[in-house]
Amino acid sequence: MGGARTARFRAGLAARLLARCAVVAAIGAAVVLLLAVGGGGLFVALAGVVGLVLFAAGIWWFLARRGVVRLLGALVAVAAPVGFLVFITRSGLWVVALISAVCWSVAGFTGRAALREARPHRPQRPTRARRPRRPVLIMNPKSGDGKVGRFDLVERAEKLGARVILLDPSDPADVTKLAEEAVTKGADLLGVAGGDGTQALVAAVAAEHHLPFLVISAGTRNHFAMDLGLDRADPARCLDALTDGEEIRVDLGDVSGRPFVNTVSFGVYADIVQSPEYRDNKTGTALSLMPDLLAREGVQRLEAIVDGNRLAEQQALLISNNPYVSPEELSGGGRRPRLDTGELGVIGIRVENAAQAAELAVRGPQATGLTVTTAHLVEVTAGEEQIPVAVDGEALWLRTPVTCSVRPGALRVLLPRDRPGVPQPAPPIDWRKLLDLAFGPAERTAPGENHA
Repeated sequence: MGGARTARFRAGLAARLLARCAVVAAIGAAVVLLLAVGGGGLFVALAGVVGLVLFAAGIWWFLARRGVVRLLGALVAVAAPVGFLVFITRSGLWVVALISAVCWSVAGFTGRAALREARPHRPQRPTRARRPRRPVLIMNPKSGDGKVGRFDLVERAEKLGARVILLDPSDPADVTKLAEEAVTKGADLLGVAGGDGTQALVAAVAAEHHLPFLVISAGTRNHFAMDLGLDRADPARCLDALTDGEEIRVDLGDVSGRPFVNTVSFGVYADIVQSPEYRDNKTGTALSLMPDLLAREGVQRLEAIVDGNRLAEQQALLISNNPYVSPEELSGGGRRPRLDTGELGVIGIRVENAAQAAELAVRGPQATGLTVTTAHLVEVTAGEEQIPVAVDGEALWLRTPVTCSVRPGALRVLLPRDRPGVPQPAPPIDWRKLLDLAFGPAERTAPGENHA
C-alpha cells in the first residue's frame, strides 16, 4: 500500500512539474513575440496565421475545383509556407520565429507528457486462457500482398494443431458460412489471417457462439491488430497465442446488422471507394471525384441522429468501434487506446468553402465544421433509400436509416503473451486541464482524477 501511494505521489509531482513547464514555455513563446514587436515579432505571428489560412484555402481549391482553379490552389498551398520562410529570413525575423517555435514545441511536448502522467493509460487485464484443442483459422492468401505465403502461416499453424481453411482468390467464398460450418464441426476457436473486413465477419460468428477469436495480422493496414497490441511486422507471432495465450474481451461494432471492428465511413470517402477504378488508382480517382462530392450544388448531404441529437448537412461521417484519441490521428494511423469502453467514436465534417477550410486549419477541433463526440447509437440517412458505406474499408450499399451501435464486451480475443502491446497514447493538449494541473490543489494531481 505504501509503495502504491509513493508511486501515485511521484506521478502527481511529475505531472505538476511538467504542466508548469508547459505553461512557462507557452508564456515564453508569447513573450518572445510581444517583446520583439519593435523588431517585428507581431509580424511573425501575423505572417504565420496568414500563411496557415492561405495554405488551407489552397488545399481546398486543389481538392474541390478543377482546371485552372485547381492549379492555382496547388500553387497557393506551396507558396504559402515558402512565402512565410522567405519573409522571416529576408526581414531578419527568423531568430524570433525560431525561438517562439521552440518554445511552442516544448510546451506541446511537456503538456502532453503532463496529461499522460496525470491520467496514465490503464490497459485491459487479460485472463488466463486454455489452449484450444480444435482451432480453425481462415486465411486469405492475397491479403497484405501475400503475407500468408511469405510468413509460412499455413504450415506454422498446422504444426500448432490448427485446421486451416485457405480462401481461393479466384472463387470468392462466403466467409461467414465457412466460419459457421467450422463451429458445427466442433471448432473451439476461430481465427483469421486477412484484412479487417474478413476479421469482422468471422469475429461476429465467434461472438455469437461465445468462442475465442484469434487475430493474425496478415492484412494490409491491420488497424484492429494494432489496437490489440499485436505485432504487425511479423504475423507469425500471433500464432503463439495457440500455445501460450491470454484472453481479453473487446467490443464489437454493428452497422445495420453487419459487424465491424474498426470504422464505418459515410459521405465523401464512402462515395470514392465505390468507384471501380479506386483500387488501382486511389489518388487519381479521389482527385477526379472530390470536386463533385465537396462543392457541387445539390449534392445530398448526410443527416445523423447521435444519441438523440441531430447532426445535419455533413459531408463526411466516421463512426469507430471505440473512439480514437483525436481526429488528427486518423490520417496517420491513429490508435484507439481501449476497445472496451462500450462507446462509438463519432467524427463529422462539414467544410463547404475555403473560409471554412481555413477555420478548420486555425481552430482545429474547435472549428464549427468539425464535430467530435462519442455515442451509443447513431442513425444515418441522406434522403435516399440506399447510401454508399465503407465498412472496415469495404464498399457497400446499405438501406437507410443506417444504424450503428456497439456490443460491449461481445468478443473474446485470444492474444499471445509475448506481444508489443499498446503504447500509452499522447492526449491532445487541453490548456484548461494543464492550468488546473499546474496550479490547482496538489491532491488533484493523483492518477485517475478528473482534471476538468
